[in-house]
Amino acid sequence: MSNLPPFIAPERFTDARAALAQVMRIYEGSIAHLRQAMQRFVAGDDTGGHVRACYPLVRIHTDTVSRNFIPDSAQLSYGFVAGPGRFETTLTRPDLYSDYYLDQFNLLLQNHGVELEVGTSTQPIPVHFSFAENDHVEGNMPTQRRTLMRDMFDLPDLAAMDDGIANGTYQARPGEPQPLALFTAPRVDYSLHRLRHYTGTGPEHFQNFVLFTNYQFYIDEFITLGHKAMQDPNGEYIAFVEPGNLITRRVGLPAEAVDALGKEPPRLPQMPGYHLVRADRAGITMVNIGVGPANAKNITDHIAVLRPHAWIMLGHCAGLRNSQQLGDYVLAHGYVREDHVLDEELPLWVPIPALAEIQVALEQAVADVTQVKGAALKSIMRTGTVASTDNRNWELLPDNQPQRRFSQSRAVALDMESATIAANGFRFRVPYGTLLCVSDKPLHGEIKLPGMANHFYRERVDQHLRIGMRAIELLRAQGSEQLHSRKLRSFSEVAFQ
Repeated sequence: MSNLPPFIAPERFTDARAALAQVMRIYEGSIAHLRQAMQRFVAGDDTGGHVRACYPLVRIHTDTVSRNFIPDSAQLSYGFVAGPGRFETTLTRPDLYSDYYLDQFNLLLQNHGVELEVGTSTQPIPVHFSFAENDHVEGNMPTQRRTLMRDMFDLPDLAAMDDGIANGTYQARPGEPQPLALFTAPRVDYSLHRLRHYTGTGPEHFQNFVLFTNYQFYIDEFITLGHKAMQDPNGEYIAFVEPGNLITRRVGLPAEAVDALGKEPPRLPQMPGYHLVRADRAGITMVNIGVGPANAKNITDHIAVLRPHAWIMLGHCAGLRNSQQLGDYVLAHGYVREDHVLDEELPLWVPIPALAEIQVALEQAVADVTQVKGAALKSIMRTGTVASTDNRNWELLPDNQPQRRFSQSRAVALDMESATIAANGFRFRVPYGTLLCVSDKPLHGEIKLPGMANHFYRERVDQHLRIGMRAIELLRAQGSEQLHSRKLRSFSEVAFQ
Protein backbone atom coordinates (compact mmCIF):
# COMPACT_ATOMS: atom_id res chain seq x y z
CA MET A 1 0.00 0.00 0.00
CA SER A 2 1.37 3.40 -0.97
CA ASN A 3 1.46 6.47 1.24
CA LEU A 4 0.40 9.25 -1.15
CA PRO A 5 -0.42 12.95 -0.87
CA PRO A 6 -3.87 14.08 -2.04
CA PHE A 7 -4.30 13.53 -5.78
CA ILE A 8 -5.09 16.70 -7.73
CA ALA A 9 -7.02 15.90 -10.90
CA PRO A 10 -6.29 17.93 -14.04
CA GLU A 11 -7.93 21.35 -14.11
CA ARG A 12 -8.27 23.55 -17.18
CA PHE A 13 -6.79 27.02 -17.44
CA THR A 14 -6.88 29.83 -19.98
CA ASP A 15 -4.58 32.02 -17.87
CA ALA A 16 -0.86 31.13 -17.83
CA ARG A 17 -0.25 32.52 -14.35
CA ALA A 18 -3.12 30.54 -12.87
CA ALA A 19 -1.78 27.39 -14.55
CA LEU A 20 1.69 28.05 -13.13
CA ALA A 21 0.24 28.59 -9.66
CA GLN A 22 -1.42 25.18 -9.89
CA VAL A 23 1.90 23.61 -10.93
CA MET A 24 3.50 25.16 -7.86
CA ARG A 25 0.76 23.89 -5.53
CA ILE A 26 1.08 20.33 -6.80
CA TYR A 27 4.87 20.34 -6.74
CA GLU A 28 5.18 21.91 -3.30
CA GLY A 29 2.63 19.51 -1.85
CA SER A 30 4.45 16.52 -3.32
CA ILE A 31 7.85 17.68 -2.09
CA ALA A 32 6.54 18.43 1.40
CA HIS A 33 5.02 14.92 1.56
CA LEU A 34 8.33 13.30 0.63
CA ARG A 35 10.44 15.44 2.96
CA GLN A 36 8.22 14.81 5.96
CA ALA A 37 8.20 11.07 5.30
CA MET A 38 11.97 11.06 4.85
CA GLN A 39 12.50 12.88 8.14
CA ARG A 40 10.37 10.28 9.92
CA PHE A 41 12.26 7.49 8.18
CA VAL A 42 15.65 8.89 9.23
CA ALA A 43 14.36 9.16 12.79
CA GLY A 44 13.49 5.45 12.69
CA ASP A 45 9.71 5.84 12.50
CA ASP A 46 7.42 3.72 10.34
CA THR A 47 6.34 5.71 7.27
CA GLY A 48 3.10 3.76 6.84
CA GLY A 49 3.88 1.88 3.63
CA HIS A 50 5.72 2.79 0.45
CA VAL A 51 5.91 6.59 0.19
CA ARG A 52 5.23 8.11 -3.19
CA ALA A 53 4.55 11.56 -4.61
CA CYS A 54 4.33 12.48 -8.28
CA TYR A 55 5.33 15.39 -10.47
CA PRO A 56 2.81 17.89 -11.85
CA LEU A 57 2.03 17.73 -15.56
CA VAL A 58 0.76 20.13 -18.18
CA ARG A 59 -1.25 18.93 -21.18
CA ILE A 60 -2.96 20.38 -24.22
CA HIS A 61 -5.32 18.89 -26.82
CA THR A 62 -5.48 20.22 -30.36
CA ASP A 63 -7.63 19.08 -33.27
CA THR A 64 -6.11 21.07 -36.12
CA VAL A 65 -2.78 21.65 -37.83
CA SER A 66 -3.41 25.40 -38.08
CA ARG A 67 -2.58 27.88 -35.35
CA ASN A 68 -3.40 31.48 -34.56
CA PHE A 69 -1.32 34.18 -36.18
CA ILE A 70 0.27 36.28 -33.43
CA PRO A 71 2.62 38.93 -34.92
CA ASP A 72 4.93 39.04 -31.88
CA SER A 73 5.56 35.28 -31.91
CA ALA A 74 5.02 34.33 -35.55
CA GLN A 75 8.76 34.19 -36.23
CA LEU A 76 9.60 32.02 -33.23
CA SER A 77 10.78 28.48 -33.87
CA TYR A 78 9.02 27.19 -30.73
CA GLY A 79 5.81 27.73 -28.78
CA PHE A 80 3.52 25.50 -30.86
CA VAL A 81 2.87 21.81 -31.41
CA ALA A 82 3.39 20.06 -34.74
CA GLY A 83 -0.23 19.03 -35.38
CA PRO A 84 -3.43 17.68 -33.87
CA GLY A 85 -3.27 15.39 -30.88
CA ARG A 86 -2.60 15.22 -27.14
CA PHE A 87 0.68 16.66 -25.85
CA GLU A 88 2.01 16.70 -22.31
CA THR A 89 5.10 16.85 -20.14
CA THR A 90 5.97 16.51 -16.47
CA LEU A 91 7.34 19.59 -14.70
CA THR A 92 9.73 20.21 -11.82
CA ARG A 93 11.24 23.05 -9.81
CA PRO A 94 8.67 25.74 -10.67
CA ASP A 95 10.60 28.02 -8.30
CA LEU A 96 13.57 27.82 -10.68
CA TYR A 97 11.68 27.62 -13.97
CA SER A 98 8.76 29.96 -13.27
CA ASP A 99 9.62 32.55 -15.93
CA TYR A 100 10.42 29.84 -18.47
CA TYR A 101 7.18 27.93 -17.81
CA LEU A 102 5.16 31.14 -17.93
CA ASP A 103 6.58 31.99 -21.36
CA GLN A 104 5.87 28.50 -22.73
CA PHE A 105 2.33 28.45 -21.31
CA ASN A 106 1.54 31.86 -22.80
CA LEU A 107 2.80 30.82 -26.23
CA LEU A 108 0.69 27.65 -26.23
CA LEU A 109 -2.41 29.61 -25.24
CA GLN A 110 -1.80 32.29 -27.88
CA ASN A 111 -0.86 29.95 -30.73
CA HIS A 112 -3.54 27.33 -30.26
CA GLY A 113 -6.37 29.02 -28.39
CA VAL A 114 -6.89 25.88 -26.28
CA GLU A 115 -6.96 25.31 -22.54
CA LEU A 116 -3.99 24.13 -20.50
CA GLU A 117 -4.66 21.12 -18.31
CA VAL A 118 -2.60 20.98 -15.13
CA GLY A 119 -2.76 18.11 -12.65
CA THR A 120 -0.84 15.38 -10.88
CA SER A 121 1.01 12.97 -13.16
CA THR A 122 1.75 9.29 -12.56
CA GLN A 123 5.53 9.87 -12.71
CA PRO A 124 7.01 9.41 -9.21
CA ILE A 125 9.45 11.96 -7.80
CA PRO A 126 12.63 10.15 -6.67
CA VAL A 127 13.15 10.95 -3.00
CA HIS A 128 16.70 12.20 -3.65
CA PHE A 129 15.25 15.00 -5.76
CA SER A 130 13.06 16.20 -2.90
CA PHE A 131 15.95 17.20 -0.64
CA ALA A 132 16.52 20.92 -0.21
CA GLU A 133 19.79 22.41 -1.45
CA ASN A 134 21.61 22.02 1.87
CA ASP A 135 19.84 18.89 3.17
CA HIS A 136 21.99 15.80 3.71
CA VAL A 137 19.62 13.84 5.92
CA GLU A 138 20.41 10.48 4.33
CA GLY A 139 24.01 10.77 5.49
CA ASN A 140 22.90 10.44 9.11
CA MET A 141 21.40 6.97 8.62
CA PRO A 142 23.22 3.74 9.45
CA THR A 143 24.09 1.60 6.44
CA GLN A 144 21.47 -1.05 7.14
CA ARG A 145 18.64 1.50 7.27
CA ARG A 146 19.91 3.27 4.17
CA THR A 147 19.51 0.03 2.23
CA LEU A 148 15.79 0.04 3.14
CA MET A 149 15.22 3.30 1.26
CA ARG A 150 14.55 1.39 -1.94
CA ASP A 151 11.69 -0.43 -0.27
CA MET A 152 10.17 2.71 1.21
CA PHE A 153 10.74 5.37 -1.46
CA ASP A 154 11.07 5.78 -5.22
CA LEU A 155 14.71 6.14 -6.22
CA PRO A 156 16.01 7.59 -9.52
CA ASP A 157 14.96 5.41 -12.44
CA LEU A 158 17.22 5.80 -15.47
CA ALA A 159 14.48 4.42 -17.72
CA ALA A 160 12.59 7.69 -17.15
CA MET A 161 15.62 9.85 -17.95
CA ASP A 162 16.83 8.89 -21.41
CA ASP A 163 17.30 11.48 -24.15
CA GLY A 164 15.13 9.82 -26.78
CA ILE A 165 13.04 12.97 -27.29
CA ALA A 166 16.07 15.19 -27.85
CA ASN A 167 17.74 12.55 -30.02
CA GLY A 168 14.67 12.23 -32.24
CA THR A 169 14.33 8.51 -31.52
CA TYR A 170 11.34 8.60 -29.15
CA GLN A 171 8.14 7.06 -30.50
CA ALA A 172 4.96 7.31 -28.43
CA ARG A 173 3.03 4.07 -28.18
CA PRO A 174 -0.59 4.02 -29.40
CA GLY A 175 -2.76 6.00 -27.01
CA GLU A 176 0.18 7.76 -25.39
CA PRO A 177 0.53 11.56 -25.55
CA GLN A 178 3.22 13.25 -27.61
CA PRO A 179 5.91 15.17 -25.67
CA LEU A 180 5.70 18.91 -25.07
CA ALA A 181 9.32 19.34 -23.92
CA LEU A 182 12.72 17.85 -24.70
CA PHE A 183 13.24 16.70 -21.10
CA THR A 184 10.99 14.93 -18.61
CA ALA A 185 10.95 16.19 -15.02
CA PRO A 186 13.14 13.33 -13.68
CA ARG A 187 15.72 14.03 -16.41
CA VAL A 188 15.76 17.71 -15.43
CA ASP A 189 16.13 16.92 -11.73
CA TYR A 190 18.94 14.48 -12.45
CA SER A 191 20.91 17.16 -14.30
CA LEU A 192 20.26 19.82 -11.68
CA HIS A 193 21.86 17.54 -9.10
CA ARG A 194 24.76 16.75 -11.42
CA LEU A 195 25.41 20.47 -11.95
CA ARG A 196 25.88 20.97 -8.21
CA HIS A 197 28.34 18.10 -8.14
CA TYR A 198 30.43 19.04 -11.16
CA THR A 199 30.48 22.85 -10.92
CA GLY A 200 30.19 23.39 -7.18
CA THR A 201 27.34 25.87 -7.61
CA GLY A 202 23.57 25.57 -7.42
CA PRO A 203 21.54 25.58 -10.65
CA GLU A 204 19.71 28.72 -9.55
CA HIS A 205 22.89 30.72 -10.16
CA PHE A 206 23.33 29.68 -13.80
CA GLN A 207 22.73 32.40 -16.35
CA ASN A 208 21.23 32.16 -19.84
CA PHE A 209 24.53 32.83 -21.62
CA VAL A 210 27.36 30.36 -21.02
CA LEU A 211 31.06 30.49 -21.82
CA PHE A 212 33.11 27.30 -21.78
CA THR A 213 36.88 27.17 -21.60
CA ASN A 214 39.52 24.48 -21.36
CA TYR A 215 42.07 26.51 -19.36
CA GLN A 216 42.07 27.87 -15.81
CA PHE A 217 43.80 31.05 -17.03
CA TYR A 218 40.47 32.20 -18.49
CA ILE A 219 38.71 31.50 -15.21
CA ASP A 220 41.30 33.47 -13.24
CA GLU A 221 40.67 36.45 -15.49
CA PHE A 222 36.90 36.00 -15.25
CA ILE A 223 37.16 36.05 -11.44
CA THR A 224 39.12 39.29 -11.60
CA LEU A 225 36.56 40.87 -13.93
CA GLY A 226 33.70 39.52 -11.81
CA HIS A 227 34.95 41.08 -8.60
CA LYS A 228 35.72 44.32 -10.42
CA ALA A 229 32.13 44.41 -11.72
CA MET A 230 30.88 44.14 -8.14
CA GLN A 231 32.61 47.45 -7.32
CA ASP A 232 30.47 49.35 -9.83
CA PRO A 233 27.33 50.56 -8.03
CA ASN A 234 25.65 51.28 -11.36
CA GLY A 235 26.69 48.08 -13.13
CA GLU A 236 24.31 45.66 -14.83
CA TYR A 237 25.43 42.67 -12.76
CA ILE A 238 24.02 42.26 -9.26
CA ALA A 239 26.16 39.39 -7.92
CA PHE A 240 29.19 37.22 -8.61
CA VAL A 241 28.96 33.56 -7.56
CA GLU A 242 31.90 31.16 -7.14
CA PRO A 243 32.15 27.45 -6.26
CA GLY A 244 30.71 26.66 -2.86
CA ASN A 245 27.92 29.15 -3.69
CA LEU A 246 30.10 31.99 -2.44
CA ILE A 247 28.14 35.12 -3.33
CA THR A 248 29.59 38.61 -3.67
CA ARG A 249 26.88 41.25 -4.02
CA ARG A 250 27.31 44.41 -6.04
CA VAL A 251 28.38 47.29 -3.83
CA GLY A 252 25.34 49.01 -2.37
CA LEU A 253 23.10 45.94 -2.50
CA PRO A 254 22.11 44.30 0.82
CA ALA A 255 23.15 40.77 1.70
CA GLU A 256 20.50 38.07 1.44
CA ALA A 257 19.84 35.12 3.75
CA VAL A 258 21.19 32.64 1.17
CA ASP A 259 24.59 34.34 1.23
CA ALA A 260 25.37 32.89 4.66
CA LEU A 261 25.06 29.34 3.28
CA GLY A 262 28.02 29.80 0.94
CA LYS A 263 31.21 28.05 1.97
CA GLU A 264 34.56 27.84 0.21
CA PRO A 265 35.04 24.22 -0.87
CA PRO A 266 38.14 22.33 0.40
CA ARG A 267 39.06 21.72 -3.24
CA LEU A 268 37.73 22.90 -6.57
CA PRO A 269 35.10 20.68 -8.20
CA GLN A 270 35.83 18.85 -11.46
CA MET A 271 34.41 21.60 -13.68
CA PRO A 272 34.14 24.75 -11.55
CA GLY A 273 31.43 27.24 -12.48
CA TYR A 274 31.34 31.01 -11.99
CA HIS A 275 28.39 33.32 -12.54
CA LEU A 276 28.05 37.02 -13.28
CA VAL A 277 24.41 37.39 -12.31
CA ARG A 278 21.82 39.75 -13.76
CA ALA A 279 18.36 40.18 -12.27
CA ASP A 280 16.83 38.82 -15.49
CA ARG A 281 19.17 35.78 -15.57
CA ALA A 282 20.71 37.12 -18.79
CA GLY A 283 24.15 37.34 -17.21
CA ILE A 284 27.19 35.20 -17.96
CA THR A 285 28.11 31.78 -16.60
CA MET A 286 31.64 30.50 -17.22
CA VAL A 287 32.72 26.89 -16.72
CA ASN A 288 36.20 25.41 -16.95
CA ILE A 289 35.42 22.07 -18.55
CA GLY A 290 39.03 20.92 -18.52
CA VAL A 291 40.48 18.85 -21.32
CA GLY A 292 38.67 16.35 -23.50
CA PRO A 293 35.38 15.64 -25.24
CA ALA A 294 34.01 13.49 -22.39
CA ASN A 295 33.96 16.48 -20.06
CA ALA A 296 32.50 18.66 -22.81
CA LYS A 297 29.63 16.24 -23.38
CA ASN A 298 29.06 15.68 -19.68
CA ILE A 299 28.61 19.32 -18.73
CA THR A 300 26.54 20.27 -21.77
CA ASP A 301 24.25 17.26 -21.18
CA HIS A 302 23.35 18.86 -17.85
CA ILE A 303 23.40 22.60 -18.61
CA ALA A 304 21.03 21.92 -21.52
CA VAL A 305 18.11 21.34 -19.12
CA LEU A 306 18.39 25.00 -18.04
CA ARG A 307 17.48 25.99 -21.62
CA PRO A 308 20.17 28.66 -22.07
CA HIS A 309 19.97 31.13 -24.93
CA ALA A 310 23.52 30.41 -26.15
CA TRP A 311 26.79 28.74 -25.23
CA ILE A 312 30.17 29.59 -26.68
CA MET A 313 33.51 27.81 -26.50
CA LEU A 314 36.58 29.95 -25.80
CA GLY A 315 39.78 27.95 -25.70
CA HIS A 316 43.16 27.17 -27.16
CA CYS A 317 43.77 25.17 -30.29
CA ALA A 318 46.52 23.92 -32.55
CA GLY A 319 46.81 26.00 -35.70
CA LEU A 320 47.05 23.74 -38.76
CA ARG A 321 48.01 26.32 -41.39
CA ASN A 322 51.46 27.74 -41.99
CA SER A 323 50.01 31.22 -42.47
CA GLN A 324 48.68 31.33 -38.90
CA GLN A 325 50.54 32.97 -36.04
CA LEU A 326 50.43 32.17 -32.34
CA GLY A 327 47.66 34.30 -30.87
CA ASP A 328 45.51 34.33 -34.02
CA TYR A 329 41.82 33.62 -33.60
CA VAL A 330 39.79 30.90 -35.32
CA LEU A 331 36.04 31.33 -35.78
CA ALA A 332 34.59 27.88 -36.43
CA HIS A 333 32.11 27.60 -39.29
CA GLY A 334 32.25 23.81 -39.50
CA TYR A 335 33.41 20.85 -37.42
CA VAL A 336 35.19 17.56 -38.04
CA ARG A 337 33.93 15.25 -35.31
CA GLU A 338 36.61 12.77 -34.30
CA ASP A 339 35.68 13.07 -30.63
CA HIS A 340 33.43 9.94 -30.74
CA VAL A 341 31.51 10.68 -27.51
CA LEU A 342 28.29 11.54 -29.36
CA ASP A 343 28.45 8.92 -32.12
CA GLU A 344 25.51 6.96 -30.64
CA GLU A 345 23.27 9.97 -29.92
CA LEU A 346 24.11 12.06 -32.99
CA PRO A 347 25.37 10.08 -36.01
CA LEU A 348 28.36 11.46 -37.88
CA TRP A 349 26.29 11.96 -41.03
CA VAL A 350 24.40 14.77 -39.25
CA PRO A 351 25.95 18.12 -40.26
CA ILE A 352 26.53 20.72 -37.53
CA PRO A 353 25.80 24.09 -39.18
CA ALA A 354 27.21 27.44 -38.19
CA LEU A 355 24.55 29.78 -36.75
CA ALA A 356 24.59 33.18 -38.39
CA GLU A 357 23.58 35.14 -35.28
CA ILE A 358 26.44 33.69 -33.22
CA GLN A 359 28.97 34.01 -36.04
CA VAL A 360 28.17 37.67 -36.65
CA ALA A 361 28.32 38.48 -32.93
CA LEU A 362 31.70 36.78 -32.49
CA GLU A 363 33.21 38.47 -35.53
CA GLN A 364 31.90 41.86 -34.42
CA ALA A 365 33.22 41.25 -30.90
CA VAL A 366 36.72 40.51 -32.24
CA ALA A 367 36.62 43.78 -34.18
CA ASP A 368 35.28 45.75 -31.20
CA VAL A 369 37.85 44.49 -28.71
CA THR A 370 40.94 44.42 -30.97
CA GLN A 371 39.97 47.58 -32.89
CA VAL A 372 40.95 45.81 -36.10
CA LYS A 373 38.31 46.51 -38.73
CA GLY A 374 37.23 45.38 -42.18
CA ALA A 375 39.58 43.37 -44.36
CA ALA A 376 42.39 43.80 -41.84
CA LEU A 377 40.50 41.52 -39.48
CA LYS A 378 41.62 38.58 -41.60
CA SER A 379 45.18 39.23 -40.43
CA ILE A 380 44.30 38.10 -36.88
CA MET A 381 41.24 35.86 -37.35
CA ARG A 382 40.49 33.04 -39.70
CA THR A 383 37.08 31.50 -40.31
CA GLY A 384 37.19 27.80 -41.09
CA THR A 385 36.67 24.21 -40.04
CA VAL A 386 37.74 23.08 -36.58
CA ALA A 387 38.58 19.42 -36.01
CA SER A 388 38.06 17.92 -32.56
CA THR A 389 39.75 14.67 -31.58
CA ASP A 390 39.69 12.39 -28.55
CA ASN A 391 43.39 11.59 -29.00
CA ARG A 392 45.56 14.26 -27.37
CA ASN A 393 48.66 12.82 -29.02
CA TRP A 394 47.28 12.51 -32.53
CA GLU A 395 50.62 13.81 -33.91
CA LEU A 396 52.30 10.57 -32.82
CA LEU A 397 50.09 8.21 -34.82
CA PRO A 398 51.89 6.41 -37.66
CA ASP A 399 51.72 7.33 -41.35
CA ASN A 400 50.32 10.82 -40.67
CA GLN A 401 46.77 9.48 -41.01
CA PRO A 402 45.09 12.21 -38.89
CA GLN A 403 47.09 14.90 -40.66
CA ARG A 404 45.89 13.63 -44.03
CA ARG A 405 42.25 13.59 -42.92
CA PHE A 406 42.44 17.06 -41.42
CA SER A 407 43.96 18.38 -44.63
CA GLN A 408 41.23 16.76 -46.73
CA SER A 409 38.58 18.36 -44.49
CA ARG A 410 40.18 21.81 -44.95
CA ALA A 411 40.52 22.14 -41.16
CA VAL A 412 42.36 25.22 -39.94
CA ALA A 413 42.51 24.31 -36.24
CA LEU A 414 42.38 21.32 -33.90
CA ASP A 415 41.19 20.94 -30.33
CA MET A 416 39.45 18.34 -28.16
CA GLU A 417 36.19 20.00 -27.12
CA SER A 418 34.67 22.41 -29.64
CA ALA A 419 32.92 19.92 -31.93
CA THR A 420 31.39 18.20 -28.90
CA ILE A 421 29.99 21.45 -27.52
CA ALA A 422 28.63 22.47 -30.92
CA ALA A 423 27.15 19.02 -31.59
CA ASN A 424 25.44 18.91 -28.21
CA GLY A 425 24.12 22.41 -28.83
CA PHE A 426 22.64 21.16 -32.10
CA ARG A 427 21.25 18.07 -30.39
CA PHE A 428 19.65 20.02 -27.52
CA ARG A 429 18.54 23.05 -29.59
CA VAL A 430 20.91 25.42 -27.74
CA PRO A 431 22.53 28.04 -30.01
CA TYR A 432 26.30 27.51 -30.08
CA GLY A 433 29.52 29.04 -31.34
CA THR A 434 33.29 28.62 -31.14
CA LEU A 435 36.13 31.14 -31.05
CA LEU A 436 39.55 29.60 -30.46
CA CYS A 437 43.02 31.05 -30.09
CA VAL A 438 46.06 29.43 -31.71
CA SER A 439 48.51 28.46 -28.97
CA ASP A 440 50.80 26.13 -30.93
CA LYS A 441 51.45 24.84 -34.46
CA PRO A 442 52.62 21.23 -34.09
CA LEU A 443 52.71 20.57 -37.84
CA HIS A 444 55.16 23.42 -38.26
CA GLY A 445 57.48 22.80 -35.32
CA GLU A 446 55.99 25.51 -33.09
CA ILE A 447 55.15 23.68 -29.88
CA LYS A 448 54.42 25.27 -26.53
CA LEU A 449 57.49 25.73 -24.35
CA PRO A 450 57.15 26.98 -20.73
CA GLY A 451 58.41 30.52 -21.34
CA MET A 452 56.58 30.90 -24.64
CA ALA A 453 53.35 29.57 -23.13
CA ASN A 454 53.46 31.93 -20.15
CA HIS A 455 54.03 34.92 -22.44
CA PHE A 456 51.25 33.80 -24.74
CA TYR A 457 48.78 33.44 -21.89
CA ARG A 458 49.56 36.92 -20.56
CA GLU A 459 49.16 38.41 -24.01
CA ARG A 460 45.97 36.78 -25.15
CA VAL A 461 43.76 35.42 -22.34
CA ASP A 462 42.40 38.79 -21.19
CA GLN A 463 41.63 39.88 -24.75
CA HIS A 464 40.06 36.56 -25.72
CA LEU A 465 37.79 36.55 -22.66
CA ARG A 466 36.70 40.14 -23.29
CA ILE A 467 35.80 39.16 -26.85
CA GLY A 468 33.60 36.35 -25.57
CA MET A 469 31.88 38.65 -23.09
CA ARG A 470 31.40 41.31 -25.76
CA ALA A 471 29.80 38.73 -28.04
CA ILE A 472 27.31 37.91 -25.29
CA GLU A 473 26.50 41.61 -24.90
CA LEU A 474 25.73 41.79 -28.62
CA LEU A 475 23.59 38.64 -28.52
CA ARG A 476 21.71 39.88 -25.48
CA ALA A 477 21.01 43.23 -27.12
CA GLN A 478 19.41 41.67 -30.20
CA GLY A 479 17.02 39.61 -28.07
CA SER A 480 16.86 35.93 -27.25
CA GLU A 481 13.99 35.43 -29.70
CA GLN A 482 16.43 35.92 -32.58
CA LEU A 483 18.81 33.25 -31.33
CA HIS A 484 16.72 30.09 -31.32
CA SER A 485 17.19 29.24 -34.96
CA ARG A 486 14.92 27.05 -37.06
CA LYS A 487 18.11 25.27 -38.08
CA LEU A 488 17.97 23.52 -34.72
CA ARG A 489 14.37 22.29 -35.02
CA SER A 490 13.32 18.93 -36.45
CA PHE A 491 10.29 17.96 -38.57
CA SER A 492 8.06 17.16 -35.59
CA GLU A 493 9.36 19.37 -32.83
CA VAL A 494 8.33 19.80 -29.17
CA ALA A 495 6.62 23.07 -28.30
CA PHE A 496 8.82 24.14 -25.38
CA GLN A 497 11.91 26.20 -26.23
